[in-house]
Amino acid sequence: MGRPEPTVLVVDDSALMRRRIADLLGEAGFRVETAATGEEALARLPVLDPDVVTLDITMPGMDGLACLARIMVEHPKPVVMVSALTGAGAEETLEALRLGAVEAVQKPAAGAIGRIGMELVETVRAAASSRPRRVHGLRERLRLARARIAGEDFAAPAPPSPQDAPPSPAEALGGEGVVLIGVSTGGPSTLEDILPLLPADFPWPVVVAQHMPAAFTATLARRLDELCALRVVEAARATVLEPGMVCIARGGADLELARRGGRLQAVCVPASPDRPWHPNADRLVTSALRLLPADRLVGVLLTGMGDDGGASMADLHGRGGRTIAESEDSAVIFGMPQDLIRRGGAGIVLPSNRIAGQLVRWLMPAARRPDRRPDQRTG
Repeated sequence: MGRPEPTVLVVDDSALMRRRIADLLGEAGFRVETAATGEEALARLPVLDPDVVTLDITMPGMDGLACLARIMVEHPKPVVMVSALTGAGAEETLEALRLGAVEAVQKPAAGAIGRIGMELVETVRAAASSRPRRVHGLRERLRLARARIAGEDFAAPAPPSPQDAPPSPAEALGGEGVVLIGVSTGGPSTLEDILPLLPADFPWPVVVAQHMPAAFTATLARRLDELCALRVVEAARATVLEPGMVCIARGGADLELARRGGRLQAVCVPASPDRPWHPNADRLVTSALRLLPADRLVGVLLTGMGDDGGASMADLHGRGGRTIAESEDSAVIFGMPQDLIRRGGAGIVLPSNRIAGQLVRWLMPAARRPDRRPDQRTG
């Protein structure tokens, strides 16, 4: 007997939108139940025990964010936020992702399924096998993670290869280099597990390809900048890469590294039509390998659907570069890091809350690590 089809609880105050989403998911093989309010959804959750919840952000009475927070505390489930995905709603959408929502997708329009409808179906299908995250207070998360840094609790679960050994102080201090991060579904909260723990004098710039629409990446960069000791910017135009900064690729486009006037830059380029995910991690890593030796690059592949980043980071690893894949026990969706592991390209596999410490050990000599002096900023 085959596995039963996943059950989805669709929560939206609009009867038309409930019917539209229910029809899309029903035609894709899901069993669908609906709720018109956040209060009704919370009452039905323990009875239905759905595999996934789709949740409107803007509802009268209990809005989507309040409902999501209750779900994640009282009955954690994979939640897909359904919204207009406009710049005006970027703060609310990112807050939903930070609270533990798996992903945010655009509301489907009337008529044929089209790209938006297919994206909704694919996201709900991926969410059905995802791992809901209980998101505790950020201040407490930072305190615990900094305690791990102080204890140097960053050993790999398997014996590392020679290239994964911490560098000598001379290696850590010399030459230019870049940390490249690819991340998708579950990314905003996962990035909060990593970037705020890097010290202000971290020696290499960090470049992030987070799959996300254009309306959200500037807001994501601003929020991370408030949390991080590093300066966080969105690469809306050519951006010179410097130590002590994080560069977030602009949503809806791709990002490549280039050298102009002798300086390394992150350059926003039109999205490649032959690649399904944007900003594209494979394109970013491939461009970096054209400019820098592999041993001056670190690739980090985090939670996400699909396989973006796997091929290029496996190539990076094969050329002698360091790579980290997020482990299954912390990944919201294990697809992207799992692909890197399957290719044999993961130099080390770690949960998200131990990745910052590994980067510090690799790139900073012991005398400059953050456990040797007070924190510069707190979350």
